Amino acid sequence: MADVNSKRAFRIGLTGGIASGKSTVAELFAERGIDIIDTDLIAREVVQPGEPALLEIRAEFGDTVIEADGSLDRAAMRRIIFSDDEDRRKLEAILHPRIGASARRQSEAANGPYQIIAVPLLVQSPLRQFIDRVLVVDCDEETQIQRLLLRDKESIEQVRRILASQSSREERLSIADDVIQNDESLSKLRLRVNELDRLYRQLASRPSYTFATQRV
Repeated sequence: MADVNSKRAFRIGLTGGIASGKSTVAELFAERGIDIIDTDLIAREVVQPGEPALLEIRAEFGDTVIEADGSLDRAAMRRIIFSDDEDRRKLEAILHPRIGASARRQSEAANGPYQIIAVPLLVQSPLRQFIDRVLVVDCDEETQIQRLLLRDKESIEQVRRILASQSSREERLSIADDVIQNDESLSKLRLRVNELDRLYRQLASRPSYTFATQRV
């Protein structure tokens, strides 16, 4: 957990497997006035044309991952990194330090009683040491598969490679302080978010020394 610092906000790390519904949960917290720091969005920003990260990616992987307009060909990049662990690690070495630095800057600028930092791969991310409490959005693997097939139009083989490249459901749940089961209706999901919002506001109002130790 994060170091104690009385001059900063209470940080909730939001994580979950791909297609578990993290974005929906983040939107529901945003509706309640909570600042969301989305590392997926940051990851897109740092590879915009002209950014140093995209130049490094082009140098490392070649023109085959660059679209005609100079932007990153995300589909081509996915095919490469989910087929070769070494290539995935190379991409992470380019992106993760930049994503982490931007997330920290946004965290310092955020307002409100607490903040949500959405990190899909929180289990293995250095940002895990930056947050105070972990919220995992959970669903079974078959639900993830069906959502991915519908959303991204990937083949079943590619979907299984993507799932295999991420931390397991058990690993994610092992670091959770709170869990949202996202396999029911949106109305039930909203009720759970409202419940957690009340809890987080309560925890955020306590002295900062409770941040690293409080469990409910």
